[in-house]
Amino acid sequence: MLKVGLTGGIGAGKSEVSRLLVGHGAVLVDADRIAREVVAPGTDGLAAVVEAFGPDVLGADGALDRPKLGSIVFADPDRLAVLNSIVHPLVGARSRELEDAAAPDAVVVNDVPLLTENGLAPFYDVVIVVDVAPETQLDRLTRLRGMSEDDARARMAAQATRGKRLEIADIVIDNDVPLDVLERRVAQVWADLARKAREGGPQ
Repeated sequence: MLKVGLTGGIGAGKSEVSRLLVGHGAVLVDADRIAREVVAPGTDGLAAVVEAFGPDVLGADGALDRPKLGSIVFADPDRLAVLNSIVHPLVGARSRELEDAAAPDAVVVNDVPLLTENGLAPFYDVVIVVDVAPETQLDRLTRLRGMSEDDARARMAAQATRGKRLEIADIVIDNDVPLDVLERRVAQVWADLARKAREGGPQ
């Protein structure tokens, strides 16, 4: 099995790259999706979040109001650390379960937004960073996700710098390109990953 860490700044397009890799045959472990699952209604994770942040972070339906919680934690590093201390161990445990279920020669792609920030690079055989200019991130967050510019800049500032992400990269995928160019680049990367997996690990 080849364990791949996939990361990039918010708005860089990790989801598109992971979708393309899955299309080639990768097994995807999506940390964001798991992070939502572990705080779903009725979970111990949600109970812990409510205990830490109060019932105001719940919506009328009893589910976590993610925008409200986000507005709290992304403006306060200490509160963000509290949230991470609740969610990250739960995400890690579920991620390991999914990895353990994969085939011996599988390429397991872990989509981890905060891979750089949490010092997780050593846990992967290969680290892929999806890279775009900060101007592209800001444009995508405001135009495509409907964030205010202040909110978008706060989300970006809460993450590692572009330079810090690139420092840990084994492979960089430039996503400041048209989709057809991105598709060709991902196909090249996949061919290399699949070869390494067949050969028993990173070469």
